[in-house]
Amino acid sequence: MLAPLNGILFQSLLFFYKLFGGNLGLSIIAITIITKVILLPFVIPSIRSAKKMQDLKPELDRLKAKHTDKAALQQAQVALYKERGINPAAGCLPQIFQIIILISLYQVFIYFLKQSSVGGVVVNPNFIYLDLTKPDRTYIMSLLAGLSQLVFSLMMQSGIESHVQNPKKKDDKKKEEDSLEMASSMQQQMIYMMPAMTVIISLNFQSGLVLYWVVSTLFSLIQQYFFSGWGGLIPVLKKLRILKK
Repeated sequence: MLAPLNGILFQSLLFFYKLFGGNLGLSIIAITIITKVILLPFVIPSIRSAKKMQDLKPELDRLKAKHTDKAALQQAQVALYKERGINPAAGCLPQIFQIIILISLYQVFIYFLKQSSVGGVVVNPNFIYLDLTKPDRTYIMSLLAGLSQLVFSLMMQSGIESHVQNPKKKDDKKKEEDSLEMASSMQQQMIYMMPAMTVIISLNFQSGLVLYWVVSTLFSLIQQYFFSGWGGLIPVLKKLRILKK
């Protein structure tokens, strides 16, 4: 019925469901937070690696301006990474592992929400004003999912900047600069496209799944703040006068 990992997560969800007296919403919140906590040892190195890469960006830009030959640039970058003890690929495996677990958790929620009873226990889908087996027609959960995703995306953009600074010999480097400018523009667009897509997709999702997404994103947001601060959200907070300029 369920893959081994799915089975473990399913039994965990069922345990919390019974522990909280048949409150499915609290069960989803609990297992989401616990799963994110378990993943912390795998996620933290990735966050720290990304932070180091962001801090290293000014030096990488200087190397890019200094070396016109791509082979020489790559050698200089590798030397800089080695000097600073940074492995650019360090966060890949933890991210893959995290995605596998989160996909499995997502599948478990879908399966659980479709059942009228599980293990002889009747599933009560009600949580606050929600029926967790159905979409939230007030759109509150969808908007919360989009808003939390937007805040998280803005925080993450601290390292997203155009690599094209004071370009020289534009005629000789036009293709490369155009490519970099396009990549930077696409990254900036994704900051706002992802939250919009999150809202649109979640409109037809069971609200239990959207609750999971909101809690997961809020946890990631707090986690990101702890390790990297407000990041790209700082200019927004200053405009809103939440932070001093």
